[in-house]
Amino acid sequence: MKMLKLNRKIGLLAFAAGTLLAITAARAEDASAAAAYKDIQATFGTVPDMFKTLPDVAVAGAWAEIKGVQLNPNTALNGKTKELLGLAVASQIPCQYCIYFHTLAAKANGASDEEIKEAIAMAAIVRHWSTMLNGSQVDLATFKKQTDDLFAAVKAKSQ
Repeated sequence: MKMLKLNRKIGLLAFAAGTLLAITAARAEDASAAAAYKDIQATFGTVPDMFKTLPDVAVAGAWAEIKGVQLNPNTALNGKTKELLGLAVASQIPCQYCIYFHTLAAKANGASDEEIKEAIAMAAIVRHWSTMLNGSQVDLATFKKQTDDLFAAVKAKSQ
């Protein structure tokens, strides 16, 4: 009987601790989302609906990723290059929302219409050759060796 009472007490304590931890975590997630929404508002002057599609637990992480890479001017790639890459990938996914956004963002970062066309053309070329190489089941080791040889020859010729 004593053992049963002890097990009930332990079970009740475990339940209470779990509930308390869940409530604390939920409050932290809500605060984190609220802080992210506040920062998004301060950065853009609005909170685009795309962020509101996320569960609260994911908002801060998604915003940190965008702010830390895409919007960060102190990365290895400049804003124009990042947005042209985004457009090239968006063209291949394909994602109409992303294409629209990254086209405008590339232009806002100084990309010309010709650079935008070229980024899309590069995406198409890579997709074409990926289809050919994968579909033809070209041996990867042979491809790598031929590619290494090609670049070695080009380097030797330029010196």
